Amino acid sequence: MTEARLEAGTPAPAFTLADKDGRHVSLADYAGQKVVLYFYPAASTPGCTTQACDFRDNLNSLAAAGYQVLGVSKDQGSALQKFADEENLNFPLLSDPDLAVHHAYGAYGEKSMYGKTVTGVIRSTFVIDESGVLTHPLYNVKATGHVASLRKKLGLDA
Repeated sequence: MTEARLEAGTPAPAFTLADKDGRHVSLADYAGQKVVLYFYPAASTPGCTTQACDFRDNLNSLAAAGYQVLGVSKDQGSALQKFADEENLNFPLLSDPDLAVHHAYGAYGEKSMYGKTVTGVIRSTFVIDESGVLTHPLYNVKATGHVASLRKKLGLDA
């Protein structure tokens, strides 16, 4: 079963998750700021590494435009710590082992993988404005080239 997809203009579901160091991070911590919240299947896998490094390499320009990047996976904190250290990731990685936040955002469900229908994490990105409203809910994004595509959608490459 696929979760209901969120639409632009709806409030972003609130959450509190532990980061790689076990500190609690809430969406409410970023009230008044723009957030890029992205869900990825697993730390230290090829596609997820490509995507995370793409965010890392574009973090300064995203931050200059007022965006805070948060990555979410089902990985435990120790795996997130290793991933962040290996790839020099400079933004929070959050652990959602019970998939509650994945489900709230519709980022878990049926997807096509190598021609087969499987159930798992749907690579997704959500742009949330300063008032906590979704402006760009993006499902089934590609790991490669995603940040460039996102920058275009946000009007950052004018």
